[in-house]
Amino acid sequence: MNRRTAPAAPGDALAGALAAEYAAIYAYGPIGVRLTDADRRAARTAEAAHRARRDALVLQLSATGGTVPADQAGYALPFPVTDRASALRLAVQVEDRTAAFWRAALPVTTGADRTRALNALTDCAVRATRWRRSAGITPLTVPFPGRPA
Repeated sequence: MNRRTAPAAPGDALAGALAAEYAAIYAYGPIGVRLTDADRRAARTAEAAHRARRDALVLQLSATGGTVPADQAGYALPFPVTDRASALRLAVQVEDRTAAFWRAALPVTTGADRTRALNALTDCAVRATRWRRSAGITPLTVPFPGRPA
């Protein structure tokens, strides 16, 4: 998942967000197997949220004649996920990166699309904060979620 500059059209922004959702879903596989108990349940919940958002975007883009990017068979993770600490660190990074795509959709969308993008950005920021807390990462929040550091 790469950060992008704001796309010129709402459909492009939503297609970018869809690609980010695909990658987030993929990443939660390796994350979940390294977690236990409450953290594993949180990973399942996060993956389900990303799946629901993916499904809604696929339907929306298909119905409006937009481009639906293809999901890839696999995605390169930024580092190996070998234990709880690396799984939590990846979960934070996944949510931050996905938030960046939703943030990029904000300036080019209106109405329901803008509301959807803002809700997705907020959800990602909240999940990233929860993952930071689980990982013991401080500060727990970032000033502008989805904004490049």
